Amino acid sequence: MPKRDWLGLKHDLPPRRRFVLALCSFLLPLALWCAISYVPWLWHPLVHVTAPGDVDYFVEDMDVPRADFDAELEKVQAAGGTLPEGYRINPLYLPPPHRVARAFYTAFTTEPRLPNEPWLHESLAHSLRTIFWGFVISSIFGVPLGILCGTYRFFSRLQEPFIEFFRYLPAPAFGALCVAILGIDDGPKIAIIFIGTFFQQVLVISNTVRKVDPGLIEAAQTLGARGWKLLRRVVIPASVSDIYTDMRILLGWAWTYLIVAEVVGTMSGITYFINQQARYRNFDNVYAAIFMIGIIGFTTDLLLAWIGRVIFPWKRRSAAASGKGSLLGRIFNSRPKPAKAVEA
Repeated sequence: MPKRDWLGLKHDLPPRRRFVLALCSFLLPLALWCAISYVPWLWHPLVHVTAPGDVDYFVEDMDVPRADFDAELEKVQAAGGTLPEGYRINPLYLPPPHRVARAFYTAFTTEPRLPNEPWLHESLAHSLRTIFWGFVISSIFGVPLGILCGTYRFFSRLQEPFIEFFRYLPAPAFGALCVAILGIDDGPKIAIIFIGTFFQQVLVISNTVRKVDPGLIEAAQTLGARGWKLLRRVVIPASVSDIYTDMRILLGWAWTYLIVAEVVGTMSGITYFINQQARYRNFDNVYAAIFMIGIIGFTTDLLLAWIGRVIFPWKRRSAAASGKGSLLGRIFNSRPKPAKAVEA
């Protein structure tokens, strides 16, 4: 009897196991976080003082390192004085999961401290607008240029050497220049996201277009297709589903530039909210805001993956046949059932 392929080396994993593993990918980090937060002997490097005793510099509700607390405790014990009391805690910058979960609600309902500070939902909306315009403008120029570079060697040799050089330049390095040209509002932020995604976009899409079957292009040229008709009838239809997948990946790159972009000029968006909450030492709100970015990005990717399966049904069928596809498809879709034998 052959051994079962538990790790999925040669065959795809069963649907139930895929679902369990997908859950574990989230539950395992959460379990580690809970252990660090709720098990006192696991870490908890500080002691929260509840009674200072005879220690001169201890005050109630003070947090001190465990080593300092233990040293003062031994001194007071040796002198026969009143012992200080306290319990072990984690640093303020690592709140427990239940406080962060509660912050998902309270961060939206708590009024800003200053009159000119935005609410959390206003900060998120501002960040979404920045991401949207930066990526849309990048795509307007990057997608056509990538298709041209992937189709024609003339454009490839003319554009790609400079783009290969420029993509190694960090986008945040252009922050001061963007502020000098575009001002201090949203213009330089959008420009940073544009710079961070445009050059990668051209190279990734051109590489995708080069994978189009040369036989299709030769057949179209034999039938008289040239220029724009060749692109419109052959190259773009043959590569559009893969370009769509590339765009989903590149949108994730745009999110990684958001925090850096929003500190250029006047700080705004979710970055402003995170910095303000850290200044107020509300680290549960900081974690909640960071997780909100991940949730919005992850949900957007799943939505785009679903839209891709709807508008490219042939891609869905080929992915199901090969056991590949989007995250939801890999988790929930079952294997194709074998065809029933035709009875004689």
